[in-house]
Amino acid sequence: MTTVVVVGSGIAGLTAALHASENGCRVTVVTKGALPDTNTRWAQGGIAAATSASDTVASHAADTFTAGAGLNDPAAVDVLVGEGPQRIAELVARGVAFDRAADGDFARGLEAAHALPRVLHAGGDATGAAIQTALGDAVRAAGIEVREHALLRDLSLTEGRVTGIELEDGERLDADAVILATGGAGQLYAHTTNPLGATADGIAAAIRAGAAVADLEFVQFHPTALAVGAPFLVSEAVRGEGAVLIDDTGRRFAFDSHPDGELAPRDVVARANARAMAAQGGRPVRLDATALGPERLAQRFPTIDAAVRERGLDWGREPIPVTPAAHYLMGGVVTDLDGRTTVPGLYAVGETARTGVHGANRLASNSLLEGAVFGARAGDAVARDREWPLAPAAPAVLTAPVGDAPAFSRARLQQLMWDDAGLVRDAAGLDRAAGILAGWRADSAPRGIEDDNLLLVAAHVVDAARSRTASVGAHFRADTGTATSAPLAAVAASAPPAREALAC
Repeated sequence: MTTVVVVGSGIAGLTAALHASENGCRVTVVTKGALPDTNTRWAQGGIAAATSASDTVASHAADTFTAGAGLNDPAAVDVLVGEGPQRIAELVARGVAFDRAADGDFARGLEAAHALPRVLHAGGDATGAAIQTALGDAVRAAGIEVREHALLRDLSLTEGRVTGIELEDGERLDADAVILATGGAGQLYAHTTNPLGATADGIAAAIRAGAAVADLEFVQFHPTALAVGAPFLVSEAVRGEGAVLIDDTGRRFAFDSHPDGELAPRDVVARANARAMAAQGGRPVRLDATALGPERLAQRFPTIDAAVRERGLDWGREPIPVTPAAHYLMGGVVTDLDGRTTVPGLYAVGETARTGVHGANRLASNSLLEGAVFGARAGDAVARDREWPLAPAAPAVLTAPVGDAPAFSRARLQQLMWDDAGLVRDAAGLDRAAGILAGWRADSAPRGIEDDNLLLVAAHVVDAARSRTASVGAHFRADTGTATSAPLAAVAASAPPAREALAC
């Protein structure tokens, strides 16, 4: 019997675990928090798939390519959109109660860069929580072993093949295959929609094992995080329902950057927000949802409505302040379409992986779909794999002169990444960041596992951003970009603190 360890318990990890188990594998799920403590649980907007008679997988694919600036891998996009409807049916069978319209069909929302409404949601804006609960229940019912509060220290290798994992306390779990599903790296940045656990653990472990990584320069910044109190994502679905972005004068500025205005791809809207904020001294822009009214907002977006009201805001009657924040990592550990990495015995799925499906910028609500589709494929693959088609990659070598650096702290790392490798970048800032990161990495002072992981992945993000000198998608170089960029110092000054928030 094939033994499999899945590290991570969001939609990608639990889907992989269920499929591996259903294919006869003995599976253990390892997660550093409680089973539901994942990015998936916080996902608001929904999950995109072509499930209506008026929609097609070709249309969904076209929108995915448009958002990704054409850098998407066509085969990965075909898999995502082609298998998406089947994975939606599987989620329903596992107990996810998607919201329904009056005729009993799925209720569908519109989000930016989608040609038509295709985003399914549950509980209004609690889609991730509904999926997390259903999959968690399914894993428990299947008798899959779950190890909670167990932090991955590193992968175990024997003659170049992954043969298990080592936990923080020194315990080793042996396995024929390991599936990394630890999410992204939002905690690299001072301002993020990601929860505190998004510390790039799986990506860092894969790098140390010699796995290839790619596209780490493509970090998506969400346009609309609440700028009052702890960061909290205001879903793109709110704009899909008709909310608009305005500056201090009440002008809808997003059309200055794109003919689709507030529903342009996320990277475009995020930069538009940053420019508008810089033009008004760093003060947040405002999301005006008053046309929807208090009752509609509370009914359609109950989670966001509660968070807004907890902050003393009445978004049904007045616009609310919002700001960009780091949201999603398009790059990661290089995999094939079944989750195999370049290291035998090692798989990666979800935000940890780089399948190429997102290109330079992820289409809204393709993240949950990615977890379901590629998690299923990886879970199926581990049960049948005996050969390894990918060639091992040589470990990446980072080259940067060691620069003068203050004493390391996570807060300093996050501010450095926000300032020099954030929404707008240039050669001088990236070189400065590379030097400081090299200095920190050369320092032998002890750090926690998560800080070590963040520091390693930060160095790779900066190295990738230095190498890609042209602007594309979420990677914008002010020194080579064609659009006018605005300094983000004023934006950072008014952005919310880096604390636990929502991601979708």
